[in-house]
Amino acid sequence: MASILVAIHVAVCVFLILVVLLQTGKGAEMGVSMGGAGSQALFGAAGPANFLTKITTAVAIIFMITSLTLAYMSGHQAQSSVMKDVSAPAEQQAPAANE
Repeated sequence: MASILVAIHVAVCVFLILVVLLQTGKGAEMGVSMGGAGSQALFGAAGPANFLTKITTAVAIIFMITSLTLAYMSGHQAQSSVMKDVSAPAEQQAPAANE
């Protein structure tokens, strides 16, 4: 189960990186119009979210869910041993140092 989840997590990571790199930056037009990028300003007249933004949001949610699931699974591992029939080795004491 954990190996499947790690594989999904890595695939989502790569896909998220690709989707973010495909998007254009918000300040891409700012140098041309000397600060008059009204449609791309932070509080400007932004249109509805385009397709890449929606994909980025969905993939980011999946990334967070897989991250939290992997963190939960690593913190709550079973305390059983694969070597059930073998006893623990006896501890050896270090020889006393003579002065």
